[in-house]
Amino acid sequence: MPEITLSQLAAQLDPKLDAELDRTLADPVVTGVSSIPRAGSGCLVFAEDAASFSAALASSAAAVLVSPRIAAAIHSGTKPVLRVSQPRLAFARAAVLLRGTPGSSSVHPTAAVAPGAQIAPDVSIGAHASIEEGATIGAATIIGSGAVIGPGVRVGSHCCIYPRVVIYSGTVLGDRVVIHAGAVLGADGFGYVRDQTSGEYTQFPQQGTLIIEDDVEVGANTTIDRGALEETRIGRGTKLANLIHIGHNCTIGRHVVIAAQTGISGSSAVGDGAILGGQVGMGDHAMIGPGVIVGGQGGILPQKKLLGPGVVFWGTPAKPVRQYLKELAVLSRLTASKKPREE
Repeated sequence: MPEITLSQLAAQLDPKLDAELDRTLADPVVTGVSSIPRAGSGCLVFAEDAASFSAALASSAAAVLVSPRIAAAIHSGTKPVLRVSQPRLAFARAAVLLRGTPGSSSVHPTAAVAPGAQIAPDVSIGAHASIEEGATIGAATIIGSGAVIGPGVRVGSHCCIYPRVVIYSGTVLGDRVVIHAGAVLGADGFGYVRDQTSGEYTQFPQQGTLIIEDDVEVGANTTIDRGALEETRIGRGTKLANLIHIGHNCTIGRHVVIAAQTGISGSSAVGDGAILGGQVGMGDHAMIGPGVIVGGQGGILPQKKLLGPGVVFWGTPAKPVRQYLKELAVLSRLTASKKPREE
């Protein structure tokens, strides 16, 4: 883990965070981030209220991230304080900066790299990984043990592909993409045509592509299907939790957050900035608009559209949460009135 001073760290944070350091105090070396109770002498911590700021000042931490409002209310004494507009966000970004770059690049002797694969000089490839013909791996990318990068797959720079990830041909990853263990990207979608005479099913062509844009993170054992004839696309900055399935021809917008066990059927769309809770289910050709929030276990019927930035939907079929709760209250009163009388 790298060691940099607090002032150097402040200079590298996003200017929008308005980092301001008290120059009258020492400029400590920061080696990592920590919770307040577990903070050691080189740790950076953050505080979002007066109580946590007081605890941070009393801790062994090297420095504290805190908002200007909280910092002004409590005298910091001799503890170095970095005032920022969003302490939690600054803490997360500081953690990324302090994580540093991976160790020196290497290709494990058991890795299988096809002669026609194009691998940047500083790529790391783990044991028993397979990089197939025509694949392209960008600079400073890490390929974990047992991962399979299929023919013609393109992986950008500074990506992290964890062990046992499988990426099918026709998949393109942007830069700084993180794919956690066991994920499968670009498999055939679940599309079949039924013979009306015999009842037999024949697979509809699944020959499209999967495009994953920059800064996307895909959770462990998540699966994303390729397009049937065109593409499936995951927009920039989107974060997917574990055990999610996204069907073929889906379009997921930018900076979307989707929690675990959500299933999205083929040809559905999720707009920029939407948030989906755990176990949400979307029928085929459904749409969740930009900025919409769907609560856990919400169900969106096929071809249904949920629109309205900031509107929270819940239930099955999903409805605006206030409407859904009113309906639940009415149903509760109706069932209560139908209870059998005691003899």
